Amino acid sequence: MKGNYKFLLLAFLIAFASCSFTSKKFDDNPDKDKLLIQLITYVLDNGHFNPQDLNDSFSENVFEDYLNQLDPFKRYFYESDIKEFEAYKTQLDDQLKDYDVAFFNLTHERLLKRIEESKAIYAEILEKPFDFTKDESYTADYEELKYVKNKREMKERWRQQLKFSTIANYDDAISQRDTNMEANTLPESVFSAQNEKSSKDNKKSLTELEEEAREATKRSLDELYDFIDDRQRKDWFAVYINAIVEEFDPHTFYFAPEDKDRFDVAMSGNFEGIGARLQKKMDAIMVNEIISGGPAWRANELEVGDQILKVRQSDEEKPVNVVGMRLDDAIKLIKGPKGTTVVLTLKKVDGTIEDISITRDIVELEETYAKSSTVIKGDKKFGVINLPKFYVDFENYNKRNAASDIKQEIIRLKQEGVEGLVLDLRNNGGGSLQTVVDIAGLFIEEGPVVQVKEAGQPKEVLKDRDKSIVWDGPLVILVNELSASASEILAAAMQDYKRAIVIGSKQTYGKGTVQNVLDLNRLVRNNSNGDLGALKFTTQKFYRVNGGSTQLEGVKSDVVVPDRYSYIDIGEKDQENPLPWDKIDAVDYEVWGNYFDYDTTIEKSKARMAANEQLKLIDDNAKWVKKIRDRESYSLNYENYKKEMELNEEEAKRFEKLSEYKTNLTFSSLPYEVELMDEDSILKEKRDRWHKSLAKDVYIEEALNVLHDLKMTYAIKNKVAEVKN
Repeated sequence: MKGNYKFLLLAFLIAFASCSFTSKKFDDNPDKDKLLIQLITYVLDNGHFNPQDLNDSFSENVFEDYLNQLDPFKRYFYESDIKEFEAYKTQLDDQLKDYDVAFFNLTHERLLKRIEESKAIYAEILEKPFDFTKDESYTADYEELKYVKNKREMKERWRQQLKFSTIANYDDAISQRDTNMEANTLPESVFSAQNEKSSKDNKKSLTELEEEAREATKRSLDELYDFIDDRQRKDWFAVYINAIVEEFDPHTFYFAPEDKDRFDVAMSGNFEGIGARLQKKMDAIMVNEIISGGPAWRANELEVGDQILKVRQSDEEKPVNVVGMRLDDAIKLIKGPKGTTVVLTLKKVDGTIEDISITRDIVELEETYAKSSTVIKGDKKFGVINLPKFYVDFENYNKRNAASDIKQEIIRLKQEGVEGLVLDLRNNGGGSLQTVVDIAGLFIEEGPVVQVKEAGQPKEVLKDRDKSIVWDGPLVILVNELSASASEILAAAMQDYKRAIVIGSKQTYGKGTVQNVLDLNRLVRNNSNGDLGALKFTTQKFYRVNGGSTQLEGVKSDVVVPDRYSYIDIGEKDQENPLPWDKIDAVDYEVWGNYFDYDTTIEKSKARMAANEQLKLIDDNAKWVKKIRDRESYSLNYENYKKEMELNEEEAKRFEKLSEYKTNLTFSSLPYEVELMDEDSILKEKRDRWHKSLAKDVYIEEALNVLHDLKMTYAIKNKVAEVKN
């Protein structure tokens, strides 16, 4: 899976690099391509945590990945093109050492030629009707496709792919016509002439609808090719550069000048949009992170794993198909001024197609801050703290940051008499390293929290040196597959110290690496080539206090509970070229001494999980989602296609009651927040929404059960100890 999962450790961990090797300066080279290769290969060789040998094996991997990125559907290049390209298959390492771009030049020129040829092919195919009564199928397993040998095979490949696109448009058109017909059966007072268009649409024949479906397919391709035609040589060269650097690891990435500007803006937080991070996978635009506090987060309809198919501005009638579009171009369509609305057509995680509307806004930082709530479970009161990310003001650490906020929330919860804490790190993609250490220190007396190692350098051990403990009671940490980096460090430390029970997915994301971003312009004397962009590259790895890396393996939960991502390839281990898991020496640390019986509590929780019907249904849903996403063969016979779609919809209904689940728990804001709500109705609305979601959250419910059990084991063991004394 070629992707660039953007779980970064915020400014401290991705600040512009100040590595010692950057003191070297390069002379300006009038050939910008050669200068870029010279700079990037130097930086990676001297600064990457795990430099690669530029050999024939490396060359072959770049060759395969680059061509897959250029032509993932194998509808441009011919077998003869690939055979011609293969002369370079083991030569790319030598070309890199010589700063030679002959292979890129050849493939770039050939690609532009094949793209021009494809315009005529798809236009010719879409002039003729498709026969949706014919029994044939379409295979979406592009990796297994062979390159075509001649124009006849190329036309057939395009025909099948276009027919597959058109049958979806055809089904939409028929569904819309049927909906209009149903509307027309309503009393005139209700129908109120919803406009003449709907009454005309419901009279259209299948022949007319098929023609409209083909026109929609052609319109989408025309729009896609408009974007392709706008791409300059430097844009295609960036694709080649990234095929090279991504062989080092999935988080090493070249930012072309325009991409670097967008990255700078995103890091400052001063941008307007929907608040979601996207990645390109094959020709699909996928959602890989929902930014806490952003418009998409507030709308609560977009999910990690959703594929964006079309984008429509609220004031436009026709959506733009973004399948196959360059990620940058798709982002331009999705972003927009605050207050405007964008309509996204999504292929949801479960395979269903859905339109959602999101009003663009500036990401609301307030919603990225820690927040807490109290809840009564049985005869005991517990606290829940949600931490969306490990935030910090890097210019002034003493200002508001995650550690000081968590400390303040714990103090407030203690004043309310809570007897246990749930720290919710689900979907928390990381943040400041220092705040992790400081937060860990709130729960332990003192000691090491995480080890950090740079290639060729001795390890650094980051410790909590404050002997005070803010919370010494029962602690549960909630995680999932999207808990990454800093979240994994905290969960791992608490697990190693036996200070908390970790509940969640089989393992967390598994990103145990640190990246720096280097402005390449800093390396060149008297640069006359304009902006050279920037390189993000991996410089360090994290290790637990027990010596094990969080890379690939993440943190394994003490109590594993299923969720909808359980069977989806979404972690670091599912990326291409991830750095390996390894281990270094453990550091000295003392396991938490207390009267909590973790082993008995964990076994009781596992028994409850096995008998929980809601979790069984969630697991069934996760397996079904996996089956839908892995499906690679589709019927091009409309009758069979429709039956398959209806079967999917029928199966999906079985899981509708997942959203109906509700506990009998009531969550309450702390007194200071209740006072604020009297003057801030928006805050009240946000907290009401959060409390309602907590009351429907089976994972929170189990975390509270575990806290209750821990509290009871503490009471029992304490009494036993008193008797012995």
